[in-house]
Amino acid sequence: GTIHLFRKSQRSLVGKLTHEFRLVAADRRSWKILLFGATNLICIGFLLMWCSSTNSIALTAYTYLTIFDLFSLVTCLISYWVMMKKPSPVYSFGFERFEVLAVFASTVLAQLGALFILKESAERFLEQPEIHTGRLLVGTFVALFFNLFTMLSIRNKPFAYVSEAASTSWLQEHVADLSRSICGIIPGLSSIFLPRMNPFVLIDIAGALALCITYMLIEINNYFAVDTASAIAIALMTFGTMYPMSVYSGKVLLQTTPPHVIGQLDKLLREVSTLDGVLEVRNEHFWTLGFGTLAGSVHVRIRRDANEQMVLAHVTNRLYTLVSTLTVQIFKDDWIRPTLSSVPIANNILNLSDHHVIPMPSLKAADNLNPVTSTPAKPSSPPPEFSFNTPGQNVSPVILLNTQTRPYGLGFNHGSAPYSSVLNQGFGIPGMGATQGFRTGFTNVPSRYGTNARGQPRP
Repeated sequence: GTIHLFRKSQRSLVGKLTHEFRLVAADRRSWKILLFGATNLICIGFLLMWCSSTNSIALTAYTYLTIFDLFSLVTCLISYWVMMKKPSPVYSFGFERFEVLAVFASTVLAQLGALFILKESAERFLEQPEIHTGRLLVGTFVALFFNLFTMLSIRNKPFAYVSEAASTSWLQEHVADLSRSICGIIPGLSSIFLPRMNPFVLIDIAGALALCITYMLIEINNYFAVDTASAIAIALMTFGTMYPMSVYSGKVLLQTTPPHVIGQLDKLLREVSTLDGVLEVRNEHFWTLGFGTLAGSVHVRIRRDANEQMVLAHVTNRLYTLVSTLTVQIFKDDWIRPTLSSVPIANNILNLSDHHVIPMPSLKAADNLNPVTSTPAKPSSPPPEFSFNTPGQNVSPVILLNTQTRPYGLGFNHGSAPYSSVLNQGFGIPGMGATQGFRTGFTNVPSRYGTNARGQPRP
């Protein structure tokens, strides 16, 4: 083969983005999105010029919704790119979280734009400028038409899922109450107003209605302050609509368990714990990997005589109905009883020196043979994670330091004190030497037990 003397330089960030963009542009489904994106940029340019000529901050707040439409188109392109990419060693769960990150960034940027409008509106209340209505109504209808046409023409999967899964905004709740009242009078409109309305379409219509009211009041009474009030209303509606979506996508990024599946997961875990051979289910963790994709991991402790593959198949079959990406780790019950020693006791076991070492029985032979069931254990099995603190297992020799003074009546040596020092203290208490033993099983039993206080032998 060809020998390359110089290592190929790594591709820059711009080069990587260009390569991924070409990958997305190769799909014909993305051509429609790219066309809408180019039209969106042209529309944003015209709206910003009209905002400057009319000096209307309400039209500026409404133009920010068109900029948000551009973010939603970029999110849709990212969704197509995620479907083309396959899991890699670095991203073992795939690239679905890029969709969540794109939705979170888009909604947060929209809220920042709303906060900017609120700040500018507070400054305008102190000194209200004159508003020119020449292109105010034209810009309103252009922005409304383009926003509705973009939202209804392109199926944006990430935002469609978030708008249905997230909690309702205050604007949706008020519109729902109004719709119930209208449907109570005209029941035929229940199929249109009663279902949960699209929050993006709702905010586009509400913003356009606020701008129309602003135009009429300025034209009739030259009431310029209504433009600032409309800008505040549009900013509050934008913030209230985007905030629940930001919270939902933020919880997905934090790998939290969705609240609506907690009950189902508890039911499935109870069923798994009752399977044949399962002793315990531990360390369960389930989280949302992407929009509509649930991942999880669980540790299962089983009996030593249970079939690992059979238990793994049953556990996976139960949880796979809800968790698409599942990791199950099986542990066998490796509880071992302590081994009893059959070594005879030496004669000098009671002759303890200053540092006494008590040898413990070795468990090397128990590695390959289970003393309870006499079945060979697997040497390659992982260490038991759920093992108990079994006495006698993996215990090193115990070293006892003899630093305390014991009563001399027990008959043991204490440090380096000689036998004669015991007699010179004047005690009439018997003492035994280093080679003495008990008369039950040891030799060198003395014929007399000691001396009295006067030095005479005791009978």
